[in-house]
Amino acid sequence: MRLLDLFCGAGGASRGYAAAGFEVYGVDTDPHALRHYPYAHEQKDALEVLADTDFLDTFDVVAASPPCQAYSVTKVSHGRAHPDLVGEVLAALEGRVYVVENVPGAPLPNPMVLCGTMFGLCASDPATGTTLELRRHRLFESPVPLVPPGPCQHGRYPVGGVYGGGGERRGDRPGRGGYTPTAGVRRELMGLDVPRDLLSQAIPPTYTQWIGTQLIDYVALERP
Repeated sequence: MRLLDLFCGAGGASRGYAAAGFEVYGVDTDPHALRHYPYAHEQKDALEVLADTDFLDTFDVVAASPPCQAYSVTKVSHGRAHPDLVGEVLAALEGRVYVVENVPGAPLPNPMVLCGTMFGLCASDPATGTTLELRRHRLFESPVPLVPPGPCQHGRYPVGGVYGGGGERRGDRPGRGGYTPTAGVRRELMGLDVPRDLLSQAIPPTYTQWIGTQLIDYVALERP
């Protein structure tokens, strides 16, 4: 089965869909991210691709991760306006099998929430000898009735932060809310080996492998 990944970035989501069994094709405008994308791809505006219905018809599933900054809790600190594309993307995908991903606060009608703690995503920070957990909530909207692996399991360990421009606070002791570990620890938490400036925008492949397995089962049942 073929899956089109729009706004694919460096391919965190694509890796999970591929692990589930999809043949993946990515689209993004960022040449830096695409240099680290491991599957067939093209550099193009995702909205232009969405307008090409004949091209979309060659895929069993379309996944999309529109820019999230307009909905992020840190949007007021960015100092500029960000595109609000979720509604436009959802409208373009109506009638298809799709998954649209974004952050909490995005205008998705009935999303499933995934978190790293649902999957036990943890890493040990050698700088402090502390185990950290990935508490990273992401929303996934789909016409397919997706189910999570279970509830969040917050609080077993301090949080390992994976956000921002890739900086770190080396040697910090984790407080109740966690802290930002080194890039190597963040890669381990995410299960994704890409440059640290791309990690903050990425989706852990574990999330989309979980979703992709459900999508493959759904499409297989729906096919004539």
